Amino acid sequence: MGSRGATVVLSRANRIRTKLQSALEATVLEVDDVSHQHAGHAAVRGSSDKETHFNVKIVSSKFEGQNLVKRHRLVYDLLADELQSGLHALSIVAKTPNETSSSK
Repeated sequence: MGSRGATVVLSRANRIRTKLQSALEATVLEVDDVSHQHAGHAAVRGSSDKETHFNVKIVSSKFEGQNLVKRHRLVYDLLADELQSGLHALSIVAKTPNETSSSK
């Protein structure tokens, strides 16, 4: 039996991971759902969406030559539809491979 017509609903974390990996070809990509830490906040109280707050760490050569603001804008642009559909907060660490190797 095939899976024709089957609908797979990805979690927001998986959608974020897929979008960022596809566009940025990350060598390191960590997506942590920290929504449980913010469950009582006014902005999400009463919302049925349980995936609202994420920490993202990305290491990508696509960030070469870009300042921190441009890197964050790039990530926000890639996740614009998530931000419009319930993603409330995003903490971003965006580095180049050189920046991670020099900090060791």
